[in-house]
Parts: sequence; C-alpha cells; structure tokens
Amino acid sequence: MRLNRTLRTTASGAVLGAALLGGGAAMAQEGQATTVDEIIVTAQLREQSLQEVPVVVTTLSEELLANSGVRDIKDVQVLTPGLTVTSTATEASTTARIRGVGTVGDNPGLESSVGIVIDGVYRSRNGVGFGDLGELERIEVLKGPQGTLFGKNTSAGVINVITQLPSFSPEYNLELTAGNYGAFGAAGSVTGPITETLAMRLFVARRVRDGFYSVDTGDGPRTLRDDNNQDYWTTRAQLLYLPNDNTSIRLIADYSRRDEYCCVGVSIRTGPTFSLIDGLSNGTGTRPPATGFGLLPFSRQAFANRDTGQEMEDRGVSAEVNIDIPSMNARLTSITSYRDWSTRNGQDTDFTGADIFYREQDANGYAVENLTQELRLAGTTDRLDWLVGVFATSETIERDDSFSLGADYTPFISFLLTNGASPAFVGCLTRPGQTPATFGACAASGGAVSGGGPGFGTGRSLADRYTQDTTSFAVFTNNTLRLTDQFDVTFGLRFTQDSKELKVRQDNVGTNGQACAATLANQAAIGAVLGAAASRAIGVVCLPWANAFFDNRSASEDFDDSEVSGTAKATYRFNDDLMVYGSYARGYKSYGFNMDRVQLGVTPSTSQFFPSEVVDSYELGFKSTLLDNSLLLNATYFNQTFSDFQLNTFLGTSFVVESIPELTTEGVDLDLLWFTPVEGLTLQGGLTYARTQYGRFTAADLSVPSTFPALSLLPGSTTSFAPEWSVSGSVAYERSLGNGLQLGLSLSGKYNTEYNTASDLLPFKVQEGFGLFNGRISVGAESERWTVDLWAQNLTNEKYYQVAFNSTLQGSAFATTVQPNGTFYNPATDTQGYSAFLGAPRTWGVTLRLSY
Repeated sequence: MRLNRTLRTTASGAVLGAALLGGGAAMAQEGQATTVDEIIVTAQLREQSLQEVPVVVTTLSEELLANSGVRDIKDVQVLTPGLTVTSTATEASTTARIRGVGTVGDNPGLESSVGIVIDGVYRSRNGVGFGDLGELERIEVLKGPQGTLFGKNTSAGVINVITQLPSFSPEYNLELTAGNYGAFGAAGSVTGPITETLAMRLFVARRVRDGFYSVDTGDGPRTLRDDNNQDYWTTRAQLLYLPNDNTSIRLIADYSRRDEYCCVGVSIRTGPTFSLIDGLSNGTGTRPPATGFGLLPFSRQAFANRDTGQEMEDRGVSAEVNIDIPSMNARLTSITSYRDWSTRNGQDTDFTGADIFYREQDANGYAVENLTQELRLAGTTDRLDWLVGVFATSETIERDDSFSLGADYTPFISFLLTNGASPAFVGCLTRPGQTPATFGACAASGGAVSGGGPGFGTGRSLADRYTQDTTSFAVFTNNTLRLTDQFDVTFGLRFTQDSKELKVRQDNVGTNGQACAATLANQAAIGAVLGAAASRAIGVVCLPWANAFFDNRSASEDFDDSEVSGTAKATYRFNDDLMVYGSYARGYKSYGFNMDRVQLGVTPSTSQFFPSEVVDSYELGFKSTLLDNSLLLNATYFNQTFSDFQLNTFLGTSFVVESIPELTTEGVDLDLLWFTPVEGLTLQGGLTYARTQYGRFTAADLSVPSTFPALSLLPGSTTSFAPEWSVSGSVAYERSLGNGLQLGLSLSGKYNTEYNTASDLLPFKVQEGFGLFNGRISVGAESERWTVDLWAQNLTNEKYYQVAFNSTLQGSAFATTVQPNGTFYNPATDTQGYSAFLGAPRTWGVTLRLSY
C-alpha cells in the first residue's frame, strides 16, 4: 500500500490516522470534513466511510470535541444520545451505559458492559479508562453488542478513542486555562521528525481545581472543608517509525496520577436516626433539616468527619505494528499492551459528621494489571473484505478492603436495637452465658445490670484481600461479501475461552468479631425474650464488618467457560445516497466473582460466583446523505434481549451481584449532521428513544432468593439510568472578522427524560428530566497561531443527581412481609434516609491556545 511517503510529509493527524488504517477519502480544510462522505470511522477495524458501515455509530470529530470541552470520556455523554456516565464513591467508580444498559457499582469483579478502547487497546474496567485523553482525533461511540471485534466482548457497546499520531511536520502547542472554583490548567505538546523515518509526539498536562462541596467536618479529625476537587497530571509520549514503505510502528507510553478528595454524598432525605446523628456530631455548620420523610432542598453542603482522599495511578505502554503485504493486498496488524492501574480511596462511609464508620485510604483500594496481545490479518479482493485475528489477555486484580469503626458506633448500634441511645444494651446481647431470665432482666434495665459483654472497639474492624487471575483467549473473523454492486452481507464470528480464579482472605481486626460470636452463643436466650425481633438484633450485631464467621477465613474458586458470539448483517444500497441494513448480533460479558463480603442472614455465602451475561440484538436501519452530500440522516430500530443480566446492587451494608433472568431494550437511534449552506455553520445532533425493562421474575428465579425483597420493584419495571428519551445537539459557527481574525461560536446540549438512579428503583431516587448545555466563544488568528476561548460547562447551572443511594443503616425502605399491593415496598412505611452524589455545577473559564 506504500503509505509512508504520505505519512512523512503530512501534518494532519486525521489524514495520518486514515493513512495508517488503509488510505481512503481525502480530508478537506486541514483535516476537517466538509461533506458527509469524508467522515471516516473504524467501527469494523478497517477504515470506512461512516455511511458505508452497518453499525450505529456516533462519531465525534476533533473540532466538536474541542468546542464542547471534552477532556475525558465522562464529558462525551453531553454529545451522545443514549449514553450516560456516572461516578459514585470515587472517580474510580465510574460507569458508562448505552441504551440504559451498563454495569452498576464499583465492584472490580465485574467487567464492563460498555467497553473502552483507546488507540486499539482495550481497557478492562470503565474506571481504568477515565482520565485526560490528550490530543484527540475523534471518538466513536458504537451502540449495541460488539461481540466480534474490539478486544474482549462487550454486551452494550464500545467507546473507541483515537488520539493524534506523531507528525513529520514540526508543531508546538500550548494551552493555559483559568476558571471558577480556583481552576487552573496547563497543557502542552510538541511533535515533529527525529529522522526521516522516525517522528515523535509528547503531551503533558496538569490541572487543579477546588471542590464543588462545602463540608461540615463534625467530630473530625478531618480538616478539609471542601470536597470533589481536582489535582492531576498526565503525560503521553509517542514514536512513529516507518522503516520502509510497507511498515509502520507506533509506540505509546503514558502515565497519569490523581491526588484528590472525592466523593462525599449529601443528604436528600433524613431518616429516623437523624436526631441521634445530629447529637453525636460536634459540627458547627448548618445541619441538614429534619423534614420528616420529605425530600430536602438541593444543597452542596456535605457532612464528613473522615478524609475522602483518593490516589490513582495509571501507566502503560503499547506497540502497534502494521505491515502491508502487497502480494495479498492485505495488512498484518499486531497490538501489544501492558497496563498497570491502581487506586487508594478513603471514605466517610456514614456520610455524616458523626464518627460512626469509615474506610482508611491506605488500606482500601484495588489494582488492575493486564497484558494484551492482538494479532489480525485483513485484506480485500474485488468482492470480499476479510479479516481474521486472535486476542489474548492475562489480568490480575487485587482488592484490599478495610472498614473501621468510630467512637460513635456503639451508641449508634444501640439506637438501632432499642430506639434509644444507651450503649449498655449491646452488653446484654454479647454477655456470654445468658439465659432467658438474665437476658430479660438485662434488657428490661437497658443494660444497667448486665455487667458488660464484649463490646465494639474503635479503629479497623476488617482487613480483607481479594485476588483474581484471569486468562482469556479468542479467535475471530469478520468478513463482508459484495454479492452485487448494491448488496453486501457481513458475517462475524468469535470464540472466546475464559479462565478465572479467585482467592479470598478475610480477617476481622480487634475484638469486634467477639461481640458477634457471643451474641450467636446467646441466640436461645435472645430468641426467648425478643421473639421475632431476635434475628434482627443478632443481624445488627453481626453486620458484615463485625461478623465472627469472617474471622480468619480463606476461600478460593475457579471457573472455566467458553462462549461463541458474532454477527450477521445484510446491506442494500439503493443508490449512492441511501443504504438500508438489517443485522443480528450476539454479545456477552464474562462471568466473574463478587469481591465483597456477602452473607445470607449472618452466614457467609458459600460462593462469590455469578454467570456470564448474554445478549441477542436485532437492528434495522438506514443511512442517507442528502442535499449534495451535506446532510447526514441515519436511523436504526433496535431490539435487544439480555439473559442473566449482572446486577450489582447495594443492600445497605454490602454489594450483592444477582443475575436478573431477562432485560429487554427496544427503541430507535437517530443521528443527524448538516454542513449548512451558511458558510462556517454546522449542526449535529441525535436522539435515542428506548424502552429498557426488566422481565417478570420471582424469588425462585434468583440464585439467592433471599435478595428478592430488596429487588422486588424490578420485575416488569424500567431499569435504572434508562431515560425513555435522550436528545443531544450541537451548533458550531465560524466566520472571518477581517484583519486576520476569526470568530467561533459553539453550543452543545443534551436532554434526558426522567430516570431512576439506583438499582433497587426506590422512588426517592428518581432524577427528573433535565438538560445540560456547554458553550464556547472563541476569537483568534485565522492561522490558528493563537486563540482565546471563553467557555462554560453546565451553562444553566442545572441541579441533578448522578446517583442516589440508601444512607447506611439509616432507616428502612423494604418491608419483610408481602404488602397488600403485592410488593415488598410500601411508601407509607418507607423510613429510609437517602443520600446522593451530585452532578457538577456550572463551571466557566478562559483558555488561551498557542500553536506554532
């Protein structure tokens, strides 16, 4: 294909990317498309015009990404209908969802429903893929299961990120940003030739910002009075080596580090423990109003007496080698990568100013280390585009889990047991050798005659370690046969073999397990006095972090499985401007192990295993170009059915992974792009209409039937983070001001109808419909030597929840017996306190960009 002469003499990253992938349509105006047929995507791992690909793809150009202030994948959701991205307890707990389907929570044992691929390298967890992406060429959001290509299988979609390549023309860039909340950022890059066959690119960025929340530090020892700040830096170095006309080698090394505070939750509804917590806390700030069980006013006032520091390190190297084989009209591609990512997170787990429980940063976190190798051979003939390949990965996940008890834990537990604040009652439950008579006397006196049993100490209560080793190997093929000049069929097939082994070491620290052990020994006496309330009392003493059964416990599990996935598509072109297609795809997300303490009653679960998630997807759509190739209008109907959907849900004290028998999503995706007749004016937008629902199921359909009460709102209901309508749009306008100056205006926005933000679908966790808008005004030189941007994110300062959740042990939402309406939830008896992680407020600033 003899591409290297072009690579050595072209400055445009867009052209370089297209050339590396196999040549194709020329790009106009220094790399920016001006007609629809100039938009190039790699959704099938070969360079194709967007309008030739029978896949739902939202493609975001370099210019659109810059105008919308996109720095990481989380920012992409404003530009993409049907995509939501949220964070919870840390920035590492970030989840992407497409068409209402995604992996919930921060459990590293679950793989991602939406895959992240950056420069051909699959990132195995969403949190691993979120950071400053550097200089972008484009981002492609592929909707629906991708069960053939793109590394590991994904059940809901792929976010494919393509960054700028090194250039053989020297270029220097500098960016300085200042904004509200004390924001400051600096980024710079340099690219150019080292020799006639070797080019380099180096990108470095540092960004800092104060927090979005005010924090009442309560009992301390926390002293920091804001939270959700930003403090990170990143660097990315590349080499592009062209030893001959048929070979290219791209080497990338990157490193990022974050040292920040995140993430406090804010109270959105107080529960029955409010008065006690308010009394235990020594904070002097504004207390959350105790408004009964109504929603509290939206506020960024948080309460946290413990630190929420987070440290994240992400480093990796990759090598992509492309060798053209002219005799076969084919290309051999090898992509090798090694990545090492880790996070350490502190957490005020009760999200109050009282010192109840917390996690220490130095003892809580996880790490993901993986090695991947992909090898593929792709070629073309007059009638056939063919591709065969193999993919292998070896991955190790290590999770350290800690949980510590504060000085207010004992009175808090006693309040839960007696609806009073006397800590002495705990001694009644835990005093060894109780008889019904002695326990009854102790309980009647509120613990005054107990003599004291084992109590709860302060400090670290557990120290668990989970290690999972994974090996995965896949062979795949994807082929398009042109039966006629108008009719194509595509067939893709992938066979994947996975092997995973989990090793668990769980240990209690201190004497807290002794309290549970003594209570279990007194079960007969406690039951004789308390009757039906005995099991609840014992459960409160034997919560997972103080459960004697977990003390010095070791376990291991391993499982091997294989899966066949793939796709079949048919495409018909009525003419150059209209193509219709239909497709079937089968995708899956691999099985795994829950890396958390899981107990049934007070007994540890015998298995952490959950099965693979499988999806069957049908699509019927068209792609059209109108108005002399200046208008793109694409639409697709989709129908997807998921089996054994992996639901990770927080039950108030721990995360439990349950396989939901069936989940369906049905609707329409629409994309529009218009290079208008008005010079410099471009419009882009789209919408997703989706009905995403759980199937009907009962307790008997679950692997752990006892979890059904907490999931009883799910059968037949709309899933969480599944707005029925999701609409996005952007407008960009550029014009000359004369005298070598240029004006740029851009506005992008997205509107979602209401959706529930929690996996248990409790009604207090619903986020009403809302819209987000980002705007930018730019003035600079027509040569682009300098530009000044005035920008704003969340322009209208929209207030919204990212995720709402149950405040730990602060009330109860689900009843223990079936209610008259046939469910386990009754609004009249819902006393649960709720908290939320909030979306970012309005941010604004000024950016100066220099380029030479």
